Amino acid sequence: MRIYGNRLLKTLPGQETRPTSARVREALFNIWQNQIKGASWLDLCAGNGTMGAEALCRDVSFLIGIEQNRRACQIIRQNWRKIATNEQEWHLIQGDIREKLKALKGQQFDLVYFDPPYGSELYNPILNEILNLDLLKKNGEIAVEYDPKQWQHQEFAPLSIVRKKKYGNSHLIFYTIEKNQNWN
Repeated sequence: MRIYGNRLLKTLPGQETRPTSARVREALFNIWQNQIKGASWLDLCAGNGTMGAEALCRDVSFLIGIEQNRRACQIIRQNWRKIATNEQEWHLIQGDIREKLKALKGQQFDLVYFDPPYGSELYNPILNEILNLDLLKKNGEIAVEYDPKQWQHQEFAPLSIVRKKKYGNSHLIFYTIEKNQNWN
């Protein structure tokens, strides 16, 4: 798989981690292009780590990824190590997102990318946990990739939906903290 700057990444064979399509990846980075440089990025259900690698290529300053698959984590570490500069800090946490997300309490992120397995029951609990743990900065955004046949997006106060995009079977919904909310 190739990413920004024509960099080649290692990936797991098959669809074990269902990589984000190039079309969705390009669209997301076009949408966030003015927010990425110097940002802190949280990559949830990191899969092959492609989105995190792309974020590193585009100069995020801080990146944390969470991925359950041990083999995928080995590949992510190799890819991110190869791409990251000395000025960028990154960490990869291997394990169940429902447990590992709690370790991030006290940290906040500008951009959160959440792409769980489409048929999972992770969407609502993890979005609520992001709020409970106060992981999103005041002007930050969360992008959620989903298949509308498997999850119906909803409001998560104090988050509001700022945009929705559709790319074949993959959809993206973007949440931010409501402007009128006095939330941290």
